[in-house]
Amino acid sequence: MYQTILTELQNGTLIITINRPDKMNALNKFVVADIGKAMDEVYTNPEIKSAIITGAGEKAFVAGADISEFIGLGKEGGKEISTRGNESVFNKIENCPKPVIAAVNGFALGGGCELAMACHFRIASVNAKFGQPEVNLGLIPGYGGTQRLTQLIGKGKAMELMMTADMIGADEAKSLGLVNHVVAAEELLDKTKNILTKIHTKAPIALSNIIACVNDAAISEKDGFTNEIDRFGACFATEDMIEGTNAFLEKRKPVFKGK
Repeated sequence: MYQTILTELQNGTLIITINRPDKMNALNKFVVADIGKAMDEVYTNPEIKSAIITGAGEKAFVAGADISEFIGLGKEGGKEISTRGNESVFNKIENCPKPVIAAVNGFALGGGCELAMACHFRIASVNAKFGQPEVNLGLIPGYGGTQRLTQLIGKGKAMELMMTADMIGADEAKSLGLVNHVVAAEELLDKTKNILTKIHTKAPIALSNIIACVNDAAISEKDGFTNEIDRFGACFATEDMIEGTNAFLEKRKPVFKGK
């Protein structure tokens, strides 16, 4: 049924595992499509009470997007990627009426950090790393990162992390409010499942209304996502984006010219 993810239903929780460990579980169009289909199942299957999203292997949750898919895209192509991802996956996760928790088991960078932030909250292993390094490619986050990171940790720190492309560890992420708990790697899934076991004892309709109300409270500027999509697409029309993506694929440092 799926090309790039594994799913397992355990005690009412659908565990969605992104299964590209050789590629650090990087997001490509197939991963995005598969997660979207899995989320459709979460929405429609009455046996599913909640979901966990995690990554295969010990190194990465999702280490970013598959940059090779960006080559040759112009403004409209960039906007289309951002729009499709937001509508089919990221907004679908955030607005899911059933709890969705990210179990972050390693690198959560770029689209991976955005995927984790789209979940209702996050549990991290001690080796987890978070970051939005898109500026190194001449880009900005395109899957809600400019909005959700700001909502979660505040404007000043969000600005710093996105402008510098710095990574932060699990403990700092917890201190900033980006993650709720930090545990040993071998305890990550058990901790997440235990929280959901408690949540499963609560009223499902009330849970869905909590999710909706908290989401409404978090979004003070609802045009922010549209603005991000437009600006993400515009980045694809810059020479810096071409230089940044080529440098990444050629394993060299980029030379940006602000064009």
